[in-house]
Amino acid sequence: MITTVAPARQLLRAKDLADSRYFEPLDVATLARAARLSPAHFSREFRRVFGESPHQYLLTRRLERAAALLRSTDRSVADICITVGLRSVGSFTTSFRRAFGKSPTEYRAAYPPAAHRVRIPICLMAAHARPASRALRDGAA
Repeated sequence: MITTVAPARQLLRAKDLADSRYFEPLDVATLARAARLSPAHFSREFRRVFGESPHQYLLTRRLERAAALLRSTDRSVADICITVGLRSVGSFTTSFRRAFGKSPTEYRAAYPPAAHRVRIPICLMAAHARPASRALRDGAA
């Protein structure tokens, strides 16, 4: 007896691939292979099940990750664009403005600089707060 996988489960494989490897050059054919469906059938089913095209879903993931990097780092907009898997800063800026209502630079300006949110590990704070050993200070060991 052969059991078949429900189409929604097949689509989840492709969605998981887009979520985990959003920064790679993924296209519909690659996502369709992950779902083990033809590209046309995959695109139709993905839109029907998830409410958006595979391309739009992947772009949304990339823009969400870019927004997180803009809030938490001081990396350049161009570097973030490339890091999230997009190739054109102009297209990235246009898509970002469409999704968030602000350019990447305006979005970043709405948050405190990343340097103000640097977290120092407890072990480093403890090591630097610890008083120096007298033996080490005096040169005697």
